[in-house]
Amino acid sequence: MTGNGTTTQLNRRSRVLVEGVSRTAARSMFKAIGLTDDDLSKPIIGIANTWIEIGPCNWHLRRLAAKVREGIKAAGGTPLEFNTVSISDGITMGTEGMKASLISREVIADSIELIVRANAFDGVIALNGCDKTIPGTVMGLIRCDVPSLALYGGSIAPGHYNGRDITIQDVFEAMGAYAKGNITLEELQAIEASACPGPGACGGQFTANTMATAVEMMGMSPMRSAGVPAMSPEKDEVAYRAGQLIMELIAADRRPSQIVTRKSIENAVRSIAATGGSTNGVLHMLAIAREAGVPLTLEDIHQLSESTPLLCDLKPSGRFVATDMTRAGGIPLLAKRLLEGGYLHGDCLTVSGKTIAEEAATAQETPGQEVIRPLSNPIKPTGGLVILRGNLAPDGAVVKLFGYERLTHRGRARVFDSESQALQAVYNNQIVAGDVVVIRYEGPVGGPGMQEMLAVTAAIAGAGLGSSVALITDGRFSGATRGLMIGHVAPEAALGGPIGLLREGDIINIDVPSRRVDVELSEAELAERRAAWRAPEPRYRQGVFAKYARLVQSAAEGAVTHLR
Repeated sequence: MTGNGTTTQLNRRSRVLVEGVSRTAARSMFKAIGLTDDDLSKPIIGIANTWIEIGPCNWHLRRLAAKVREGIKAAGGTPLEFNTVSISDGITMGTEGMKASLISREVIADSIELIVRANAFDGVIALNGCDKTIPGTVMGLIRCDVPSLALYGGSIAPGHYNGRDITIQDVFEAMGAYAKGNITLEELQAIEASACPGPGACGGQFTANTMATAVEMMGMSPMRSAGVPAMSPEKDEVAYRAGQLIMELIAADRRPSQIVTRKSIENAVRSIAATGGSTNGVLHMLAIAREAGVPLTLEDIHQLSESTPLLCDLKPSGRFVATDMTRAGGIPLLAKRLLEGGYLHGDCLTVSGKTIAEEAATAQETPGQEVIRPLSNPIKPTGGLVILRGNLAPDGAVVKLFGYERLTHRGRARVFDSESQALQAVYNNQIVAGDVVVIRYEGPVGGPGMQEMLAVTAAIAGAGLGSSVALITDGRFSGATRGLMIGHVAPEAALGGPIGLLREGDIINIDVPSRRVDVELSEAELAERRAAWRAPEPRYRQGVFAKYARLVQSAAEGAVTHLR
């Protein structure tokens, strides 16, 4: 390339970096890594990879990145891969490291924004896998607003034990069963060895598959890409086609701002409700909406869920895993069902250039499948996400209900100021039927990082208490959590929320039909306790955790770190 390079429509963004005499030094450095003048004259595509060797969810993304590169080159582009971070929730669960998970969402978005803005890419493909990498990559793409798409690494295959499919959820619940003496150590070890047979994200409709479904329904991932399992040969083909598709996006100047709209966000929320998806979907859709400048509230999410039927019989509360849903007809079939019922905005644009209605029209249902119910026979007429309020959660709290859970509970508070304290109480058989386990100071600020509570919720279920014990926290839950578990309580304890005023033995009343969660105390008593309350010392005073705690907003706002 010389100083007389020519700007074309497809490479107009990257010319500022590599074209002209003033960019001679930049070209010299690119040539040091093997690029030629011909490479630099083409559109330059960033591949944002969340590959990490720690855990199965993102372990295989190097393989997919290589296929993406091939697709980009075949379509006439020059790929440049860069990496960001990922935290394995399943590995860090129940430890101090779990606090890093939600924080990583912001770091992922920040790092993608930094690299894309610094290098003036003409387009970007973001590869994601484990929970926070999905919303984190999408948030970063929205900020940059260049032609881009998100590609999900895919679900792990189910494990097999005693003739049934199992997932990581079964491992956590088995830990509780072993602590209770309900299974032997040998049985626990056999479940451990069987649950995760290879790479891919956790197999139920937990947070990763929930968000992959939502992002595809929102239009930021190619239709039929998310459902292809991680280790399927077809996943390589999906990655190759994504590499080709990014060139079409650049040619059309099709950007996230044209795709991520109020209507498409509503479509995404309805897909979470219809699949019985994770409560983390609430947190992440609020964050995505705020990145896109789209007004979205907890009440909006409740109304969308309340008016959407639960159609998919998926774990953690149902029978099937994500690979079963794909074989049944996948996300296109779900979209077709929801469109037929008038639940989706069919005119929303997707990265393919087609509308969601056009994509859904090609859905193929496997005869006799039982995973995705017909509209005439939903699991229940309303979705799984319910927003509660009351004197314990003035700004809202989130509960996920599949349909079989009890809807009311009244019991004494068992109060713990960390998840680890509560987990030990369960393992030591100190929690009994009727109790309401309260875990506080684990919110976005108090944690910091709002860690997931799968270890303790699974231990409760494994101990046989899932149908008789409730849990309330200002932290959050894994997508694998099931039962009457209320999270995202706002305001959080560290900011003086009422959950921080509770004492051991207080009577808590949960009434889902009335959308209430209350402590049976007078306003005068609460006011007296509030006057005596003092904020705890920050758990971290420097570093990324401390920075996050100073910037993060309420869970009711998506726990984003936007400056106001």
